[in-house]
This record gives sequence, structure tokens and C-alpha cells, in this order.
Amino acid sequence: MIKAPAFWWDTAPGLAARLLAPFGLIHGFIAARRMARPGSHAGVPVICIGNLTLGGSGKTPVAMHVAQRLLARGERPMFLSRGYGARVTQPVMVGPGHGAADVGDEPLLLARVARTIVAPDRLAGAILAREAGASVIIMDDGLQNSSLHKDLSLAVIEGSTGFGNGMVFPAGPLRAPVERQRGHVDAAIVIGDGQAGLNASARLGDMPVLMGRLTPRADVAARLSGQSVIAMAGIGLPDKFVRTLADCGARVVGTHFVADHASYRTDELMTLGAHAAAIGALVATTEKDMARLGSQVPPDLAERLIVVPVTLTVAEGDAALDALLTRLSR
Repeated sequence: MIKAPAFWWDTAPGLAARLLAPFGLIHGFIAARRMARPGSHAGVPVICIGNLTLGGSGKTPVAMHVAQRLLARGERPMFLSRGYGARVTQPVMVGPGHGAADVGDEPLLLARVARTIVAPDRLAGAILAREAGASVIIMDDGLQNSSLHKDLSLAVIEGSTGFGNGMVFPAGPLRAPVERQRGHVDAAIVIGDGQAGLNASARLGDMPVLMGRLTPRADVAARLSGQSVIAMAGIGLPDKFVRTLADCGARVVGTHFVADHASYRTDELMTLGAHAAAIGALVATTEKDMARLGSQVPPDLAERLIVVPVTLTVAEGDAALDALLTRLSR
């Protein structure tokens, strides 16, 4: 996973973005043409939780929340994920024996909510889900993947960054021009505060836009309050995790970041644990990072490690989200 350059998040394109703009035109044209291809029908409704940009925006928590709403309606949702970095070459149902190296980190989180299939070939994965009894398939990411017909596509937008400088990769974070992508989106959800997110959602035209927030679990937030904490994360927007810890009342005294989806080395974990012990700090990490760590946590670090689960809260209430889901039965 590439690290997003800082100029992507400028409010307007700078020199670097303008120099890379011709490559963005080519990339955007190819991506838009791919999105325009008709997808195959899975035989059951397909919901896509995607985004218009590269990098993290909170898609996985949104997908988990959508699954919970569907479960409450008596549906049998099943997740379908590419599984970033997964070793599998054929569709596989995530099971207790799988680790992040096998199926990716995010599918391990999804499988806590509903049955989850990892498949490089989305259509083959959808067929397995249907045969396994899914009444609805939830794609975690894949808005730009045209292999499957999508009955409902929900674009997730990070409030603090929006569409960045508004340019297409590699000049900016967009996967294709907004105008070429928005016709494939039915609704959007902006995660967190920020004018950038509101500006981005306004570019999507006349469609439902929900406002969401990722909230740490109350007991974990209480444990962090007033504590010295080192933030450890390998996610798309690690600074957002730092803000989450600060919002819990933690004193963030250091950070240890790796690339999104990257593995941690044992020696760096041991060093981090020793440093935390020396300064009397806790080490806070995300559920996604913990999925990659598994049981390979040195004892010194394990004593100080605290995982910070987050859940999605929709400002308009779950009734607004449920109203979008009723489209599936039309």
C-alpha cells in the first residue's frame, strides 16, 4: 500500500500535482471506462461500501454497521472482500484457523459480524456466498470493480480530507474523476467533521448524504482518559487515530506508524514495549492492527497494549440508513 504524499491533501493542486496531472488523466480514463462496464448479477442483492479515493475512509466500520442493520431485519448478510495482501487465490470462507497473512486484516474484523468470503475474483466469491445461503452480499470496497452488478452503492468520505486536492492518482487521491464516478453511487456517508468532507459530498450532486462518526467503545475511552499513550497504527490515516485518542482524553506522548496493512517486526515491537515501560505509557492500537499482530505480541508490550474498537454512529439515526436498505426489496 502506497503512502499518500502530503500534496494530495492540499486544498488546491500545487506544482507536483500539476506535473502529474497528465498521468492522472490516463489513470482516470482507464478507471472510468472499467467502471462503466456492466457487471454480472450475483443472484442476490449486492451492496457496495466503497470510496472515490485511495486510502482509508472508514469503509470497514460502515460495512460492519450495515451488516448489523441487515441482521436486525432478518437478512443473512455475507461479506465479500478482496482481502488486501491475502495469500488465497480462490474464494475462501474466513474461518478460525485463518490469520491476517492468509486472508488480510479487514476480513478478520468483518467475520466477527457475519460470514466473510475473501476472493480475488469478486464474481466467483459472490457465487460462493449465494451458494452458502447469503440473502444479501456486502462488498467491502470495490466501487471501481465492475465484475459484479451492484444494487446499492454507498460512498464513504473522510470528513477531514474529502477529495483532497481534487486530482486523480497519481496527482491526487481520486481513483477517477468525480463526475465519472458519481453516477455509480446511490448515497454517501461523511465520516467525521471537516469542511473538506462537506465540500466533497456537495460534488456528488442530488443524492442522500448521511453524517457519521466513529466512536471508541465507552469502557476503552474511560481507560485512556488521563493516561500517557503512544499511538501505534498501520492504517490509511494514522493522524485520525491520534485525534481519536486525544478526544478520549489521552495524552499522546508518541507515535509508531507503519504503512497501511504492513506487518510489524518483532524487534520493533520489543523496542516499543520497552520504551513505553520506561516512560510509563500505554500503547494504543486499532482493531485492524491487532488483527495483524495476532498472538505475536512480546510480553512487555502486551502488558501495556490497549486495543481501541470503534463503532459507527449515524447522526440522522439508523432509520435513515434503513431507508436506503429498503431499496434492495424494490
